[in-house]
Order: sequence, then C-alpha cells, then structure tokens
Amino acid sequence: MTPSAAYLEDVRAQFRKMKKLAEDAIAQARDEDLARRIDAESNSIALIMKHMAGNLRSRFTDFLTTDGEKPDRNRDGEFEETGEPARDRMVADWESGWQVLFGALEALSPEDLLRDVYIRGERHSVLQALDRQLTHHAYHVGQIVFLAKHFRSAEWRSLSIPRTRK
Repeated sequence: MTPSAAYLEDVRAQFRKMKKLAEDAIAQARDEDLARRIDAESNSIALIMKHMAGNLRSRFTDFLTTDGEKPDRNRDGEFEETGEPARDRMVADWESGWQVLFGALEALSPEDLLRDVYIRGERHSVLQALDRQLTHHAYHVGQIVFLAKHFRSAEWRSLSIPRTRK
C-alpha cells in the first residue's frame, strides 16, 4: 500500500471513530440537555451538531470542484436556536452531513491528495483540507463529549477506559 492510500484509509477511519464517539455521547444525553447551555456564550450539543452538519455539507459537496464555503450556507444560522430541537430531526440533519463527507472520502484516490481545493477562496491541497476538517471536527466532538458528560455527571458511562474508583 502506498503512503497516500494508507493516509486515505486512515483519515476515513478517524472520521468514522470521531462520528461514533460523538454519537455515543449524544446517546447518553437526555433530550432536555440537547439544547442546554452551560452559560450564555456557550453552544449547546444541538447547535454544535447543527454546525458540524452544515460545515460537512458545505465543505464536501462537490469537494474537488467548488469552493468549500458554499454561497447558500448560513454559517451564523447554525449557531441560532430555532426552538426546542427534536432528537430525530437533529440526528437526520447530522447524518446528512456525515453522508456527504463519507461519499466524498470514498470517491478520493491517492492521486487526489495533492490536488488543489479552495475553502473561502484559500487554496489547500486535498491533504491539507482533510487535515483541517479532521482537526475542526475533533474540536467539536470534544465539546459534545464534554457537555454530555457534564450534564450526566455521575450517571455518565465512560466512552473509553473507565476510571478506577477507589
């Protein structure tokens, strides 16, 4: 396997792991906690999910041929509450964003990694754009896990190696 093919295989695996980690945390969150904020300047789990889905759709729709910041994207709207979120609608929106990402990733070949793509008019290699997205989404998944764990407190079930309690 070439290094480029190995990288593509790994980036696909890392995005799948990240998605699962977020979903395992979201599954533990109570419905009433999805829109809950820890303070006025914080985002809720619902808003973070909405932002991630919008970002994935924008960046990975026509990934190799159009700017990753689509003109119809309302990024600011991704951070606005529009009433009490329904879990099923949130999850459907979330899934649609991830489907766009995984479709784009599956279509990539090792030769594509050095091609140029644009995000907000800024040139990136495909490899750079993928790393940028991986980092961005890891940041937000960490926020989701933090919030879900905070809200569940002692009822939280570890998503990794449980802490040994003495």
